[in-house]
Amino acid sequence: MKRDKLVNYLRIDRWPTVWCPGCGNGIIMKAFIEAVDQLKLEKDRVAVVSGRGCSSRATGYLDFNTMHTLHGRAIAFATGVKLARPDFKVIVLGGDGDLTAIGGNHFIHAARRNIDLTVVLFNNMIYGMTGGQHSPTTPHDKIASTMPYGNIENSFDIVNLALSSGATYVARSTIYHYPLTIKFIKEGIKHRGFSVIEVLTNCHTYYGRYNGMRNSWELLEFFKNNSISKEKAESMEQDEIKGKIIIGEFKKEEKPDFYQNYKNIFPKSSEV
Repeated sequence: MKRDKLVNYLRIDRWPTVWCPGCGNGIIMKAFIEAVDQLKLEKDRVAVVSGRGCSSRATGYLDFNTMHTLHGRAIAFATGVKLARPDFKVIVLGGDGDLTAIGGNHFIHAARRNIDLTVVLFNNMIYGMTGGQHSPTTPHDKIASTMPYGNIENSFDIVNLALSSGATYVARSTIYHYPLTIKFIKEGIKHRGFSVIEVLTNCHTYYGRYNGMRNSWELLEFFKNNSISKEKAESMEQDEIKGKIIIGEFKKEEKPDFYQNYKNIFPKSSEV
């Protein structure tokens, strides 16, 4: 994407960003912009909502209808936006801690209701903004500021969490797999229903530094060397895929979303 076209989607007066040099959050934000541009969406009919954390600062840099809301409450705010303006494309940008820890109940119930939202989940496997604490996705045995001898907890598998909660579009990518990230975000935006796109990204400042990968490129190499496609994984034994990142589309189901069901019950009160 040419610079002039990219700048059209940004609030340049808010720059430079707060993100550390080499942070993958900018890659995901650019992939989102590319997806919106390729879909030819009108900026004024797109709402982008975030909660708190490094990744959630993206809403301050994007020139759409944006809301930088409370910690863990992005999906709740986005639900209100979508029900008030069902004609809008509503996207949630947030991190693994914000969306699946304090915001975990909002995540699973929005999936259960199949609310027409697209959630792009930045998974850097740690709390980056507040000091490197372990998050719901920090892998077992990995080090964090609150787990200096290794994480004793088991981590969430975001894809399985979304699938078991009822999301109707689920995909996973990494920042290394940039074209796939754009594709999955596009598919999530086009899909009617609750869409979850998990994108693994790097926090070399905390996660990488604590776990022997202090440079951003080392984590990119890790994503490159440890990712396998969903199709390939299906033909492998469990021992072979242990510790691997399985990327691809995991679900794409067409079914009535929450607003459609609401209109069927209250057709007059829900007219737009």
